[in-house]
Amino acid sequence: MHVRGVERLSVLVRLVDAESSERRSGRDLVLSRLVEVLLIEALRSTSGDDAPPGLLRGLADVRIARAMRHMHDAPARAWTVAQLATKAALSRSAFHERFTRTVGLPPMEYLLAWRMAVAKDLLRNHDVGIDEVAERVGYGSASTFSTAFSRHVGQPPGRYAATETDPTRGRMAFRRVKRRRVNST
Repeated sequence: MHVRGVERLSVLVRLVDAESSERRSGRDLVLSRLVEVLLIEALRSTSGDDAPPGLLRGLADVRIARAMRHMHDAPARAWTVAQLATKAALSRSAFHERFTRTVGLPPMEYLLAWRMAVAKDLLRNHDVGIDEVAERVGYGSASTFSTAFSRHVGQPPGRYAATETDPTRGRMAFRRVKRRRVNST
């Protein structure tokens, strides 16, 4: 993960990533401390309009943060720009312009990226099938979700689950996906 324009945050994110991928003693304690420092640095870096566009700057903007919290809390909901603008107490055009300027992405692109991040986490860290992941992130079918996931991530969700989890869980997840495909035909 890259945090644009804020070197200290980038270093901390790399440290969290490295620590979380290893199974060393004291890992949980180190991770909790790193996350605390990361949060403090993130809050320091969002103290004005000079912060680079991104998640942290979006969360620092009270109105944009309201809409973002709604997206984060309910990724499965079929959000529209109008609904999110209402949550932010802005007109649609003002919301779209302010969100894009503050976060660096238009609202619907951000929502797609958030849904895919949630999907990646579910596939990587939880024992859930493609159908359930699709439902949790707002897709009406596993097929539609798989197409969107493949476009966004560059590989189908089954393959992602097989390669991004620990080897035994990944194989089980991949077998579960294959079994569902066989049973559905």
